[in-house]
Amino acid sequence: MKVKFDDIELALEFVSSGLVGEHNAYLCRQTGQIFYKSDLCDEELPDDIWDALKYVPLPSKQELYLGRSLALEFAAQSLGDDYEKVFWMFKSKGAFGKYKSLLENRDLLNEWYEYENEQQRSRLVKWCQENEIEIEI
Repeated sequence: MKVKFDDIELALEFVSSGLVGEHNAYLCRQTGQIFYKSDLCDEELPDDIWDALKYVPLPSKQELYLGRSLALEFAAQSLGDDYEKVFWMFKSKGAFGKYKSLLENRDLLNEWYEYENEQQRSRLVKWCQENEIEIEI
């Protein structure tokens, strides 16, 4: 059963929104259907949703290291002397806003967005392969 990659990306965004564990999505290996669980939606989950052979929980960006660690990877590659500054930025609230401002000042914001998108797609494809999920791109 092939699953549309766009649907998996959409589920990743859903799972990653809000607090950790607040939103969940489960992929049925047999049908390719994605079930969403949150206080914000009333979708009924199948009774056997915990059957790990039939359903796989979709990851969050945090689980794929697409947050702080990705920003630090990019900083190490692209910001050189400012890496330490970025490292300490992520020790306080509002880090991504400050990070993006720094990137904008260095004319690297578009490069960051490209890098972030490439890494998200790459890591999500790898996650699908590891979980034996056939994707349709």
